[in-house]
Amino acid sequence: MSPACAHNNPEEERGPQPCIVRAEDVINNPDVRTFIGMADRYLEEVGYTSHGDDHIGRVGNRAGYILEKLGCSESEVNMARIAGYLHDIGNVVHRDGHPQSSACMAFTILREMGMPAAEIATIMGAIGNHDEEHGAPASNPAAALIIADKSDVRRSRVRNPSMIKFDIHDRVNYAATSSDCIVEPEKKLIVLNLEIDTEISTVAEYFEIFLSRMIMSRRAANYLNCDFALNINGVQLM
Repeated sequence: MSPACAHNNPEEERGPQPCIVRAEDVINNPDVRTFIGMADRYLEEVGYTSHGDDHIGRVGNRAGYILEKLGCSESEVNMARIAGYLHDIGNVVHRDGHPQSSACMAFTILREMGMPAAEIATIMGAIGNHDEEHGAPASNPAAALIIADKSDVRRSRVRNPSMIKFDIHDRVNYAATSSDCIVEPEKKLIVLNLEIDTEISTVAEYFEIFLSRMIMSRRAANYLNCDFALNINGVQLM
């Protein structure tokens, strides 16, 4: 494991272990597909931005990318991807408390798929800690999931552009014309680059609703022995 990946996984000190359940197996699981689709449909009904395939795919792939770039093990990269794919599945129950609902649902799904208990526990902990109100980076996959989830700000997540005049969350997401997360392992730096159309939303509005998420992302990057930088329209703000 690279020095950039600060926290070793005690389950892997015995050497590389094969991934019994892979991220692709999870995302293609028929029950997972059903729950994710229905969860996103429920959120659409109550006016939330998209939390469907595009969001979970981006979050899962980005979480895996972060750990892969930092030299973490294949197992942890795989767990980060799975946590990203499953982190919002609990919205099928209710938006409130969805990190905990998602973690419990992940337990049942992954156990039925034959995943080892230690890996399930790591994924459950990552999912249960991804919300900025109560969450904390408690493992490498958890830290990667936090950064991946909080960095997914973009126009295509807005379902109804006509609402941007009335809803600040829709307005800020719609103003984000570009969102890119870059890992620079040699500098021990994780960078979120955003392009925001300031004719739609101001940078101040972005911080009004996302400051707590950026602070959590910085804590997650620090857990991974990295610094976190936020660049908006080419200007470093964090």
